[in-house]
Amino acid sequence: MTRKTVRIAMNGVTGRMGYRQHLVRSLLALREQGGLDLGDGRVLWPRPLLVGRREHALRAIAQRHGLDPVADVSTDVDAVLADESVDIYFDAQITAAREGALKKAIAAGKHIYTEKPTATGLDAALELARQANAAGVRHGVVQDKLFLPGLLKLKRLVDGGFFGRILSVRGEFGYWVFEGDWQDAQRPSWNYRAEDGGGIVTDMFPHWEYVLHELFGPVRSVQAQSTTHIPTRWDERGKPYDATAEDAAYGIFRLEGGAIAQINSSWAVRVHRDELVEFQVDGTEGSAVAGLRGCRVQHRSATPKPVWNPDLPATESFRGQWQEVPDNEEFDNGFKTQWELFLRHVALGEPWRWDLLAGARGVQLAELGLRSSAEGRRLDVPELTL
Repeated sequence: MTRKTVRIAMNGVTGRMGYRQHLVRSLLALREQGGLDLGDGRVLWPRPLLVGRREHALRAIAQRHGLDPVADVSTDVDAVLADESVDIYFDAQITAAREGALKKAIAAGKHIYTEKPTATGLDAALELARQANAAGVRHGVVQDKLFLPGLLKLKRLVDGGFFGRILSVRGEFGYWVFEGDWQDAQRPSWNYRAEDGGGIVTDMFPHWEYVLHELFGPVRSVQAQSTTHIPTRWDERGKPYDATAEDAAYGIFRLEGGAIAQINSSWAVRVHRDELVEFQVDGTEGSAVAGLRGCRVQHRSATPKPVWNPDLPATESFRGQWQEVPDNEEFDNGFKTQWELFLRHVALGEPWRWDLLAGARGVQLAELGLRSSAEGRRLDVPELTL
């Protein structure tokens, strides 16, 4: 077995997602399992190059995980992109910094893998896709929720025709993010500043676009209401600041084929559900409720006949009337799974559809969602082409 090293510049690994999901649970996990077997006698060995502004933090991460604190660390993005040994540029920076870095990486001829949103506006997101295609580099956008066990089970039900004609999709996402005054916030302060690319619409609507698109069909219209429930928060230094970005959004999406999706997204909601995100799908033949890992179903033949009677307490357990969908396979970390697919795409040219154009669809939906909220009306979602 021949080992082939792939050098991956990772910009943004001092952040929560870049560090935990992309570095530790994806690329370092691949190294722990001996690399990625390409099936042709070669094993792909990822070698991360940690990029960022805080050299001491990068060196600490490198030392913690057995990387070279000198050779595998850099604060000079331009030098990294000029390095011919670097094959892939990965970006998990704050949204406002991403577009410029991706353009530089494309111009340097690096393959691109990036967190979403890919840019702060649709025109810029489409231009990134055009530039990447013109440069002949391979490009991908993280769409991790497609690889969650719960949604993989849901996709299995859709593909198997379990639902019949799908009528509606209802999603609930969110949790209480502490304001930062008397308990530390679980999310960085830039998430709540519009000038830094923050806001739950920009963050979550791209997720809902690819989930709806891949499982149920393209989004054809959007009507949204966004709001800032918590106007003042405290940053990482304990200083109060004005939240200029929305922390909750309530969206209704009409899908191709006629199904209606309604998804609530909030960082100002206390959780009273089994998982932090749940989707209920109702169809003529059956229904399902899927979360991050679990999925329960109720078929038409096993649907009970509730009777509305507010004068008496409910005597039946409605949750107990649903059946758990079995795993039937072992599910790996979703971020790691998509990294493996992207690396195979780069190394072998295997099919890949989660590219910068797919990422632009997410930016488009977020942009239209914010506009819908501002104008108080439903907006069509045009199909994107390059």
